[in-house]
Amino acid sequence: MEKNDFLSLMSAAAISAGDVILSVYDKVGLITQYKKDQSPLTEADLASNKVINEYLVKTPYPIISEENKQIDFNSRKSWETCWMVDPLDGTKEFIKRNGEFTVNIALIQDGRPILGVIYVPVTRELYYADVAQKKAYKSLIGNDHSMPEELFLEKDRIYPSNKTSTKIGVVGSRSHMNQDTLDFIADLEKENKEVEIVSKGSSLKFCLVAEGKADVYPRFAPTMEWDTAAGHAICSAVGLKVTDQHTKKELRYNKENLLNPYFLVST
Repeated sequence: MEKNDFLSLMSAAAISAGDVILSVYDKVGLITQYKKDQSPLTEADLASNKVINEYLVKTPYPIISEENKQIDFNSRKSWETCWMVDPLDGTKEFIKRNGEFTVNIALIQDGRPILGVIYVPVTRELYYADVAQKKAYKSLIGNDHSMPEELFLEKDRIYPSNKTSTKIGVVGSRSHMNQDTLDFIADLEKENKEVEIVSKGSSLKFCLVAEGKADVYPRFAPTMEWDTAAGHAICSAVGLKVTDQHTKKELRYNKENLLNPYFLVST
C-alpha cells in the first residue's frame, strides 16, 4: 500500500469509529467504568477500539492501542513499524459532553510517527498528515459520516502561524495549570511576550498549533504515547517540533515505558 492508501484506510477507520462513538454519545445515560489508574472508560471507548482494530488488522503491522491488552516490551522492541491508537481521546470531555474528544490513529516507524489522523466526531473535522511529504490537511466530513470523495486537496492544507507580533498563544488549561507550565509562561512574559491562554481538550491541542490558532503547546503533565502520536505526526508535517524536555530531542514512540516525558510543541 502507498502512504496515501494508508492515510485513506486510517481516515475511514477513524470516521467509522467516530460514528460509533456518537451513537453512544447520543444516549441519555453513559455507562462509565474506571480503570486501575482511575481514568474513565465508557462503552464508546470499547466500541471505537473494536471498529479501528477491524480496519487495522488487515495491514501487516501490529497495533498498540489504549484499550488493547498491552504487549510486553520484549515482543514490541523488534517492531520497526506499528500502529498507535487512542480510540477515544478525551473521555472526560466525552462524559462532560463538550464535544472536545477525538479518535487518534498514527503509524510509527523506527520510533517516530510518519502518518497521523485525528477525527473530531462532533464537528466532523478530519485532520490527517504525511510527515515525509510535509503536508497536513483538515477536511470536513458530511453529515452521514461517510468518507469524502476526495482527500489531499490543496484547499484543505493547514499551516502553523507565521506571525511576528509579541503576542503568543499558549495552549493550556485556563484553570488547572501546574507550576512548571506557569513558570514557562512567566519566562515568556520576561521576554516581553503578551501571553494568551488557548484551551482545548484531547489531541485538539496539537491541532490548534498545527493550524495556526496557537503558537506553542507546553505539556508538562503525564500523557501516554497513544495520546500524542497522531498529533505529533500532524505537527511534524507542518514543520513544528515536538521536543522531549529531558533529552531536548524529538519525542519517541514504542518505548519500554509508554508514558511520555514532558514535551513542548513549538516552531
